[in-house]
Amino acid sequence: MTETMKAYRFTLDPTADQLKRLAEHAGASRWAFNHALEVKKEAHRRWRLQVDELVTLGVPEKKARREASVRVPFKREIQKVWNRIKSDDRYDGDGYAPWWHTVSTYAFQSAFDDADRAWKNWIDSLTGKRAGRKMGYPKRKRKYRSRDSFRIHHDVKKPTIRPDGYRRLTIPRLGSLRVHDSAKRLVRAIARGAVVQSVTIARGGDRWYASVLVKTPTIEAAPTRSQREAGTVGVDLGVKCAAALSTGEIVENPRHLASADRRLKRAQRALSRTEKGSNRRKKAARRVGRIHHEVAKKRSGFLHGLTKRLATEWETVAIEDLNVAGMTSSARGTVEKPGRKVRQKAGLNRAILDVSFGEFRRQLQYKTSWYGSQLAVCDRWFPSSKTCSSCGAVKTKLSLDERVFRCQCGVELDRDVNAARNIAAVAVPVKD
Repeated sequence: MTETMKAYRFTLDPTADQLKRLAEHAGASRWAFNHALEVKKEAHRRWRLQVDELVTLGVPEKKARREASVRVPFKREIQKVWNRIKSDDRYDGDGYAPWWHTVSTYAFQSAFDDADRAWKNWIDSLTGKRAGRKMGYPKRKRKYRSRDSFRIHHDVKKPTIRPDGYRRLTIPRLGSLRVHDSAKRLVRAIARGAVVQSVTIARGGDRWYASVLVKTPTIEAAPTRSQREAGTVGVDLGVKCAAALSTGEIVENPRHLASADRRLKRAQRALSRTEKGSNRRKKAARRVGRIHHEVAKKRSGFLHGLTKRLATEWETVAIEDLNVAGMTSSARGTVEKPGRKVRQKAGLNRAILDVSFGEFRRQLQYKTSWYGSQLAVCDRWFPSSKTCSSCGAVKTKLSLDERVFRCQCGVELDRDVNAARNIAAVAVPVKD
């Protein structure tokens, strides 16, 4: 028996008064994040000045960095100071953040935590402890630019975040919020022993969503009889078709972004013709955001449906280890060496990102553990498209317009299906 963290996401249907309070909590969370970040940046500036002074005195920079006494404060120190300097407009109108009592204190605390995480991610990226692309210096959250969201915790021994029947969620300071979809899954999970940890409320387009995080006891799942009989399936991701399975099935690419391209361009042109700061601009920006949100929802639904099907129908799901960042890098080049076919490459990059190769793998990684299957990964340098899945012969060249793979041994099949069969044959299971 192990404990797993799971999130249940619901679309909210708030009243006008609740909409106002949701916006207030999101604004307070943004303000708290910016406050904590400014405190950190100020301490970092003083540390940098101290290092520069020591360097001018002849101290080597490495030693000066170690000897500088200014320390960047984190949540505990920031919150202690903030509790001293905040005022209260119920007693006096002047001071620092006198409106703090109108929102949940957890909106501030979680924002301080987020600022700590952003700062730590930047430091870890600089020192090489964090994998992936280099992270930039943490930035302030700006209204209308950053996503409206906040997180509320509670005492798990005296829970105040809980479902109220199947169609409502009770959240501190916000009351009972109606949800569009049923909360039956969450109610049943709590009945089985799940404990609600927190709720994150965020706005997407013109909708508000609540993600309830629970810690649930789980037993390690074993593959079912039908999964064992199905065995291994290889999956070759692509742009022309979203996925080709080693069984011969082709999953068509719905091209969500391309289908919304005309509407999106018209909305963005309308936005560009408005005056900054005007109400018409805000309305036009909401329309652009709504279209982007619709695209994101459709893409998410397609990916969740496909990954769940793969994780539940086969014992092993084999995929390629794709370098998505490298595949979608710009072809612009430099001033000295300008790139070629830049617009064509930009279009290809959009198409690749629309299919979401990275998100596909992320979902498979946790869903296979849920449903008793396992994930296997093929080395990214293996020539899956050029190798014959029957005899193993490798072609020296295979152009993109050759959609049918033909081999001297007589094999003739779709190139993506051929690649999927090769992936299924050579992929190695991923260790947790």
